[in-house]
Amino acid sequence: MTQTSSRIYDEMARLMNDAAGVASGVRREFDTLFKSQAERILRDLDVVTREEFEAVKEMAKIAREENEALKARVAALEALAARMGKPGAAKPEMRPSETPPSMPADKAPPNVAPNTPFEE
Repeated sequence: MTQTSSRIYDEMARLMNDAAGVASGVRREFDTLFKSQAERILRDLDVVTREEFEAVKEMAKIAREENEALKARVAALEALAARMGKPGAAKPEMRPSETPPSMPADKAPPNVAPNTPFEE
């Protein structure tokens, strides 16, 4: 009797082990299929990558900073124009390549004369 029940238990254990292996294989296959479908859907949606998003975010930050610097420069030039337009007001001498007093030197545009090509 012990021989027979031992063999039955061995067969049951082998059957359960095989079933667990099959279940594991099915799970891996499902994961692979799900991942490939998700990647295909994201590709079809034309979603940007994290690197592209960060690059555009940095470009927007730089553009905002340049915009603020240009706003400050326009305000300084408008103030200068207003002072120059008043009768009796002193007209300060400023060359076109100079930056307005309110603009930091590191934010100033490159010294490029009008109607000449830009050279680095």
